Amino acid sequence: MRGKALRGNTIAYGEFGIVATEPGWITSNQIEAARVAMTRYVKRGGRVWIKIFPDKPVTAKPAETRMGSGKGTLEYWVAVVKPGRVMFEIAGVPENTAKEALRLATHKLPIKCKIASKADLEGGESSEN
Repeated sequence: MRGKALRGNTIAYGEFGIVATEPGWITSNQIEAARVAMTRYVKRGGRVWIKIFPDKPVTAKPAETRMGSGKGTLEYWVAVVKPGRVMFEIAGVPENTAKEALRLATHKLPIKCKIASKADLEGGESSEN
């Protein structure tokens, strides 16, 4: 998972988003927990976009099993995330409400994240080019 995210690194739909600052795997359960935390805080107001999808299967063998005898069974699905990837977006709520909802969601994720606005990411890209 070396390098920065080349795709999905801009806020496309909402006004604020959660941006990954380190690489990692995010399981489907963690994505759902973050989504629930956000929607509960905004009390079903506004709109939430999930921009990552868990499309990588992870297998595991049972504990205390001998070597050999093939590959383990499917345990869970993960989304591979690189630094700079926008994972969640939110719109339609005031700025302080959106930032608090995103802050609560970041606590459910296993990697370090930052909260960014559309203006932050657009301003950063234009100065680099």
